[in-house]
Amino acid sequence: MAGTRRTRILLALATATVITVGASACSSTSSSSSADSITYWSMWRADEPQGKAVKAAADQFTASTGIKVNLEFIGRDVRTKIGPAIAANQAPDLWDQGSDVIYGQTASAGQALDLTPVLSMKVPGEGKTVGDVVPAKYLKALPKDPSGVQNYVIPYIVDSAELFYNAADPDIQAAMKTPPTTWADFIKVCDALKARNKPCLASEGEDAWTNGLQFDYQLSALGVNFADLTNDKTGAAWDNSAVLQAAQETEQLVKGGYIVPGYDATKAPAQETAWASGKDAFWMTGSWATSETAKEVASTWKYGAMLPPGVTAPDSMTFGFSIPKRAKNSKAAEEFIAYFLQKKNLTNLASTSDSITTRADVPAPADLADVQKSLDANAVRLTYDGQAGSVMDKVFSPNFLDLWHGKITAAQFVAKMKSGQIAFWKTQG
Repeated sequence: MAGTRRTRILLALATATVITVGASACSSTSSSSSADSITYWSMWRADEPQGKAVKAAADQFTASTGIKVNLEFIGRDVRTKIGPAIAANQAPDLWDQGSDVIYGQTASAGQALDLTPVLSMKVPGEGKTVGDVVPAKYLKALPKDPSGVQNYVIPYIVDSAELFYNAADPDIQAAMKTPPTTWADFIKVCDALKARNKPCLASEGEDAWTNGLQFDYQLSALGVNFADLTNDKTGAAWDNSAVLQAAQETEQLVKGGYIVPGYDATKAPAQETAWASGKDAFWMTGSWATSETAKEVASTWKYGAMLPPGVTAPDSMTFGFSIPKRAKNSKAAEEFIAYFLQKKNLTNLASTSDSITTRADVPAPADLADVQKSLDANAVRLTYDGQAGSVMDKVFSPNFLDLWHGKITAAQFVAKMKSGQIAFWKTQG
């Protein structure tokens, strides 16, 4: 995604601190559909491609409807400003961010408007509704608010994590005729690469969140939900043999020498740069990989991406619009959402910002075509099945890095996770 780095994604996936508001904030302020303006707080900067696409659509919306869009490019800090604004009854009419941030900052406290009616609104000039062009699976993957509502975001961008590689690399072409369908087949590909002196996997060794994506997918392939696993206060979920199997597969990557040498002693973006120069084969990361490395790869490079073997549901990290319950002009804000989702607007967004939009009829940039195919063809799931609580930082990350760095065995990892998780949840009341 042009104009952003994975730090934005990691911030978006961090646990959000909800601002407590008074009981009176639980009700929605009346809103008029005849408003002559709306205030929109955007997560983008004005100089980013996404910001420019938003500005162009806002200007067109005003010209078409007469409703002025007071567009404020707040940037990523919108995630920390929205709560206090709601508490002070100064909420914007519209804002955008990662769906998980919107949930953490507003929806989880019942402060996000139910946007289900927006799904029935017509997209101007297309004869389709918003619900026709935004796949329901992206909404169904979201956690519910206290009232059971999932439609508190209308997403327009979707990121996903996959194994990225250079499809034009002769070493990879020789080692992998078709994407592997089993873990054993994947290891055979890694062995073939190893024989050609090419490490199978890239890794920024201290990045527990990104490195853990591989383990998260391995669990998913074996039918284990990561959030359920790590939310189990008894720790009994770690006794599942499938969990040990996923840990043993991770240990196999480490002990088999399939990860680029020295990965545990470098700092970002050293290994990202090494991957972009063709020194190793696969890099498990998000779809922002292409925009981050576009200026580093050779002219002959052809981005490819695939899901790990056995995975049937790719990660879905969506970004979209939300309306605070206390918005004064929510009806006009809903009109803008429907307007923005026009094919012409999302086509501009995709082509200028190297992004995948939620509209399946808007082609992704060529370097993300494989990712779009995975998203279109499958059900989707949240990264780490939506787990973003402090159990990640306090229990999972340090223990997983010990496993990833070869300091503990798979069995030791499972045991430490079980005991550490039990102790953690006891402190949480």
